[in-house]
Amino acid sequence: MITVEAAQDLLFSLVSPLEVEFVPLANAAGRVLAQDVVATRNQPPFSASSMDGYAMKSDEVELHAMFKVVGEAAAGHAFQEIVGAGQAVRIFTGAPVPEGTDFVVIQENITRRGDLITITDEPGTKSNIRAAGVDFKIGTTLESPRQLAPQDIALMASMNIHQIPVTRKPVVALISTGDELVMPGETPGPDQIIASNTFGLKAMLEGLGAEVRVLPIARDTEQSLITAFGLAKSADLIVTIGGASVGDHDLVGPVAKDLGMEQSFYKIKMRPGKPLMAGGLGDSVLIGLPGNPVSAIVCGHVFLAPVIRLMLGLKDIVPTLQTATLTHALEANGPRQHYMRAHVDNGQMTVFENQDSSLLTVLADANALAIRPASDPACEDGRRIHYLPI
Repeated sequence: MITVEAAQDLLFSLVSPLEVEFVPLANAAGRVLAQDVVATRNQPPFSASSMDGYAMKSDEVELHAMFKVVGEAAAGHAFQEIVGAGQAVRIFTGAPVPEGTDFVVIQENITRRGDLITITDEPGTKSNIRAAGVDFKIGTTLESPRQLAPQDIALMASMNIHQIPVTRKPVVALISTGDELVMPGETPGPDQIIASNTFGLKAMLEGLGAEVRVLPIARDTEQSLITAFGLAKSADLIVTIGGASVGDHDLVGPVAKDLGMEQSFYKIKMRPGKPLMAGGLGDSVLIGLPGNPVSAIVCGHVFLAPVIRLMLGLKDIVPTLQTATLTHALEANGPRQHYMRAHVDNGQMTVFENQDSSLLTVLADANALAIRPASDPACEDGRRIHYLPI
């Protein structure tokens, strides 16, 4: 068995960032920016009013001063003339500031009668003008890599960038294995259960930015697995669920080997998730997950998620562990690193008592995986424990 860190390193050596493709701005949310993008314009492209009011010369602005209103400026409709001494222009938020003015007195500080206005309240010193280019200028860069959030999309739109260079989505083929499985919505036989891992992992991987293909359940026969691998061969990453151990019905390893898999490792010094394997299979990377629901999801967080981030070209592919204070004592850990379902609230960690790897209800109540090093001695309450948020 190898350590989690050694297994991650071997996995990372099997994959690399995928190629760049261009997508319309409207389809770029959640994608990973693969190349820096550069603003093609200034924002705002002109000095603009930040308030509704009256534009005038700053050296004429004082309490009780009077001005003649000579026109109006609105967003998209500039006042085209030069404003002279003793003159003002009615202006609205977002409108270009007229030539000859450099101060906007807000309308609440003005009294107007016909074309004459008077500053009747203290105007203050703020000009209420957004300078041209105050947000960004031509050449301002939005740096890659980054997973594009709504605010990034808005910024690129304002920069007038409409085709976005993103990393191609990794294509992941999910293959659940086992005669005991049926799909949700079907009626299981007396010896069958519902395939849950497939859909939990699908949700996880799609949330990370992958394109996921759920293949038909592979039965416990060589031919069924050969057919499933054939359907998956165009994927960047093939993930099998179950059948990766050493029982008489665990056929994933032998069949994959017969199909040319170059095994990178098998068995991890971790709990849950010991029977994990990985290797290259044609142009794809194969990761064989254990079949227990919690084991599969934990391995998804620890191994699949960093692999997807690496394929997408992101930095910091392995999340930085956080720490919380244990609220109760824990017994000494065994010889494998243990990822224990836990709940963290305001820096306080409660580790669930029942850590059986079949219990999805416990996993659903967890928001963290407390990490116990191999052979970690007993822990008293109050100890700081590393954890992986989930």
